[in-house]
Amino acid sequence: MATTVTAKGQVTIPKPVRDLLGIVPGSRVDFRRAADGSVVLARIDRKPPASRFANLRGHAGEGLTTEAIMALTRGGA
Repeated sequence: MATTVTAKGQVTIPKPVRDLLGIVPGSRVDFRRAADGSVVLARIDRKPPASRFANLRGHAGEGLTTEAIMALTRGGA
């Protein structure tokens, strides 16, 4: 992905990169020089976004109590 530098030295970060890093308006980013001379862009204001499955971890569903879930797994209802 390529972008153009403006007269003020600004660039637009391509949407796929913003989405990948979770960059939204107000996000803080850092530019680091890697050992091979390349420059790396990293979001520094929070941890990387969790996987889409992490948000589901620990949830059995709406409206079911632990007792109801246990009854279902044991074949009783």
